[in-house]
Amino acid sequence: MNKVYVVGLGPGGEEFMTAQARAAMERADVLCGYTVYVDLVKHLYPGKETYVTPMTRELERCRWALETAAAGRTVAMVCSGDAGVYGMAGPLLQLAGEYGGAEVEVVPGVTSALSGAAVLGAPLMHDFCVISLSDLLTPWEQIERRLALAAAGGFSICLYNPSSKKRADYLRRACDILLREKSPDTVCGWVRNIGREGQQHRLLTLARLRDEQVDMFTTVFIGAGTTQAVAGRMVTPRGYEAKR
Repeated sequence: MNKVYVVGLGPGGEEFMTAQARAAMERADVLCGYTVYVDLVKHLYPGKETYVTPMTRELERCRWALETAAAGRTVAMVCSGDAGVYGMAGPLLQLAGEYGGAEVEVVPGVTSALSGAAVLGAPLMHDFCVISLSDLLTPWEQIERRLALAAAGGFSICLYNPSSKKRADYLRRACDILLREKSPDTVCGWVRNIGREGQQHRLLTLARLRDEQVDMFTTVFIGAGTTQAVAGRMVTPRGYEAKR
């Protein structure tokens, strides 16, 4: 079929996968991806061939998928969340021109900004920004600027990759930047292991968030100035009440 489906799996549980994602993986001859993500789905397709690479081998994985598709096979490259949000859709499309026989189809999934927001309530009901704190591919100076501008703009903010062993203080540093514009009492929340075993969540203020211990499996939500804690849920009003 000469095709690569780049498939967003959502947060990981089978119930979060879209029908479109399931159909693409069913059509594929081989499942391809980062080891952890292929492990999430390979039991659903026990007869499928798999090809995995570790983290930091993303371009190698993309080239293999495109070469395999150009040779006449159908590949499903799987990603967590949405393939076009910090996923593999971008590099695949950038490289596809080098493999004239391969077509790329992007299959959307539920990114953690959405699945995590649903756990907390409705923190993203109004305009919001999504920012990754990982400086592996983006200089920290640029991340700092984006945080400052998002805070100045009054957005709700969703933070991906808030911490790791090498970046243990990055959430604290981010909160310090946000506190220049946002109140210490700003309603915030985090969700860990969204849609997976051991899921946890918490609501807290921005001042308390600064000292939280989180990891790479955690998605963090910082409210706008209007965000409220309502019966244990995080809600950013859209403004409908003003129309009454």
